[in-house]
Amino acid sequence: MVSPALAPDDVVNAATIDDSIAYLKSKHPDAVADDEREGYSGVVVEASKLLKVARAIRDDLGFDYLSSATAVDYLGAGDHMEMVYHAYRTSGGGALVFKAQTERENPEIPSLVPVWRGADFQEREAWDLYGIKFPGHPNLRRILMWDGFHGHPMRKDWREAYYEEELKPFDNRWPGGHVHRSEEKNVFGKNVTYPPDIDLNRLMDTSESEVYASLGLGVDVERILDKDGFETNELVVNMGPHHPSTHGVFRMVLTVDGETVTSLEPVMGYLHRNHEKIGERNTYLHNIPFTDRLDYISSMGNNHGYVLAVEQLMSLGRKYNPPTYRCEAIRVMMVELSRIVNHLWAIGFWLNDIGAFFTPVLYFIQERERILDFFEAVAGSRMMCNYMRFGGLFGDLPERIKSVSNLTNDRIRDYNTMQFLTEMVNERIPRTIDELEQLLTQNEILLERSIGVGILSADDAINYSAAGPLLRGSGVAYDVRRADPYSIYPELDFDVAVEEAGDMYARYRVRVTELRESVRILKQILPRLEATVGESIWADGKPGAYAPRVPFGEAYGRVENGKGELGYYLVSAGGRGGSSNPWRYHVRAPSFINLTPMGLMSAGYKVADIVGILGSIDIVLGETDR
Repeated sequence: MVSPALAPDDVVNAATIDDSIAYLKSKHPDAVADDEREGYSGVVVEASKLLKVARAIRDDLGFDYLSSATAVDYLGAGDHMEMVYHAYRTSGGGALVFKAQTERENPEIPSLVPVWRGADFQEREAWDLYGIKFPGHPNLRRILMWDGFHGHPMRKDWREAYYEEELKPFDNRWPGGHVHRSEEKNVFGKNVTYPPDIDLNRLMDTSESEVYASLGLGVDVERILDKDGFETNELVVNMGPHHPSTHGVFRMVLTVDGETVTSLEPVMGYLHRNHEKIGERNTYLHNIPFTDRLDYISSMGNNHGYVLAVEQLMSLGRKYNPPTYRCEAIRVMMVELSRIVNHLWAIGFWLNDIGAFFTPVLYFIQERERILDFFEAVAGSRMMCNYMRFGGLFGDLPERIKSVSNLTNDRIRDYNTMQFLTEMVNERIPRTIDELEQLLTQNEILLERSIGVGILSADDAINYSAAGPLLRGSGVAYDVRRADPYSIYPELDFDVAVEEAGDMYARYRVRVTELRESVRILKQILPRLEATVGESIWADGKPGAYAPRVPFGEAYGRVENGKGELGYYLVSAGGRGGSSNPWRYHVRAPSFINLTPMGLMSAGYKVADIVGILGSIDIVLGETDR
């Protein structure tokens, strides 16, 4: 039940989302209205009043954490552009969803960077891919595409060079199977569109002066002048994109004074493949294996977030049945094992970055390989698992974990599955964590390199929308599994790992604690698996539809992945019977958003510290660039 309209003096009573919306409507009656579209939630805010309303959401109502900012193009379905924002309280609770709309021609929406710095990269992404301008943004430049790119590739009227059809399955693939590909019908060299002001016959290479100037580094690359026009000793240095410690194809532009970094700007997009456009071409089911390719260290968690979002949409229909208890227990087991793999990998490669070259990570890889053995036995794949389904799973746990002989003297694996899990959870993984702590936690070199380096305060971590160990290592006890619980996490006993210092060492300690907490969760899952033997892993007792029809509406499914909050914003805009393809498919990627405070965390430290600071954030470029 919605409470009566709240007066400003009563804001402390706006505990629920409905109360918060009622307060906003009472304080800004001309600017805030309910989103009355079928299957939608939250409020629509008049764009000209967005900043004022956003400050009320943060300051009056306490929604201090802007999790996600998503652009949507409603070409042919309202013919407008829309920004969708999900704000949360770090004290816990659900999302306050608010939206701002603008016309498709010359779209403009005020920047929310003055309210939440975490909107910075997300607004740049919306400008880059949708062409929405954000007046008030401090550095509105492309972020995933290059500056000379023509057009905005996520708009519904944009066509790629080898465009075939709007939606899959393509007619020439299914059902007849008379396959041809568009590349065969496009003459090489005639398949690219250039801006109208470019003459290829007169195209000349230029220096990167404009690129560097756009990064707001405060120096002139050609003459190295400070803001007052005086020549300085500062240098502009590129670290990456082909640097062994940038965790993929990633570039950082540093301004250095001697060995001290004075400013840093991340430059990304080298691995961008328009993941979300492909996701909108795909059917809902096609996207499950596609999510594996984001953070490929944590594909089980990627699957989980996506199927939760689709299940939210499906629950708007009349025939939806939620997953069975056994299905939920297996899902939680898989994502907690993925968290262990993620953190072992994150700590190992972070140690590479600060100089312990490969010895620690090779110790950790032993237990990771055993976990991947289990994934392979259950899902059929070690990394790209493609395991979860809407309302169920690809398959139940096998009775035994077996391997086949490829060579004459191969040793054959043949274990009872529950015995294998019990030994791994109760003995092997805890022993690995103990060894890790014994070797590293009081290691004087690690302490010297990491304590007091790469500091991010609690207030800045919240303001910059940091997530995962980066946020909790700054003293903010915010974990989606506790703050906004999903699956069977409410009934599981575990603590949120948190450290106060905000430096690299604090983030390391958070990951070690989370390893132990994941083992604690897994020990509670094992008896649940024993108790549900024989129960179906499918909501209706049988596999779900190959191409489910998803009802009208929007959904935001989010999970606490190893790197932080992974969210999927989906819009279904099909006919009365539902849609087989998402109208909007957006990934709230923690590896992308956690880079927003990288410049703040690096200023004042040495060049040698930069790769360590980056490693302590823990990114995967497949997820960063999408």
